[in-house]
Amino acid sequence: MRYLKLLINKELRWSYLALGLLILTGCRQDMQDQPKYKPLGQTAFFSDNRQSRPVIANTVARGDLRDGDSEFYTGKSSKPSKDGKTDVDVDIFPITVDKELIERGHERFDVFCSPCHGRLGNGLGMIVRRGFKQPPSYHIERLRNAPVGHFFDIVTNGYGAMYNYSAQITPRDRWAIISYIRVLQYSESQKANQLSAEAKAKLPAQANPEEEPIFPPLPSGQLQKSIDSPEPDQTRTIGVKTGASNK
Repeated sequence: MRYLKLLINKELRWSYLALGLLILTGCRQDMQDQPKYKPLGQTAFFSDNRQSRPVIANTVARGDLRDGDSEFYTGKSSKPSKDGKTDVDVDIFPITVDKELIERGHERFDVFCSPCHGRLGNGLGMIVRRGFKQPPSYHIERLRNAPVGHFFDIVTNGYGAMYNYSAQITPRDRWAIISYIRVLQYSESQKANQLSAEAKAKLPAQANPEEEPIFPPLPSGQLQKSIDSPEPDQTRTIGVKTGASNK
């Protein structure tokens, strides 16, 4: 009887050991051996042998539903101009421009735009200082007078040497960036006597603040100097009255 019990216990121990090994084997499936599809891989499951599936027609990704506001998503007017032209750049913001939007535009501008256009929008970004092609300054007359839809179109579709940023920047953030570009243009072209007393106190010393722009244009040769001996951008801050607007 005692021998039988020992035999049974021995068999049970072996059974437990086998069960434990089986469980460990089941947990040892490596991640690379998962039954999953990999991007751009092949599979016999679909008739075209592609694992990556094309977007189904007439579907909209979550958060990308467009509510019919074509001006917001394209920067183009939905109405023909007086001379009958269509697809004209809008000259009024299709969303409310307030302090929150401008601050968001400031943050996005520093991330995506300043490497080329510079923190001041003068076209002296860091890659320009390293010898790449200089973009135009936002403070030239042509761009100061350009409609806001012009900037939206360029960010969306690219222009010249500039790639499009439609994948990196959402439509709302594009308008936010454009609102900040308008602030930069304002800061470079307005007279100091048009600012509040608090804003004037933050300005650098000027010879004639009643007549000269807040920040005069960069002198000729500034670009070459920046390329030869690059220095960190010095962001010039001014006070700008930014209340809510329906522009």
